[in-house]
Amino acid sequence: MDCSFCKQEFPRGTGLLFARRDGTILKFCSNSCKKNMLVLKRDPKYQKWITKKVKKKK
Repeated sequence: MDCSFCKQEFPRGTGLLFARRDGTILKFCSNSCKKNMLVLKRDPKYQKWITKKVKKKK
């Protein structure tokens, strides 16, 4: 499963699932990803810690 915010893979049975009212399901690897997307409304492409993970993954 991939995180909806940072696109990092995490094993099944871990992480958080969030269902919106329109029926879309968001999957998060950690509480910090959930808070950054839903509460703080941040864009992941502008976060330094996300871009480091993506570059390291490639």
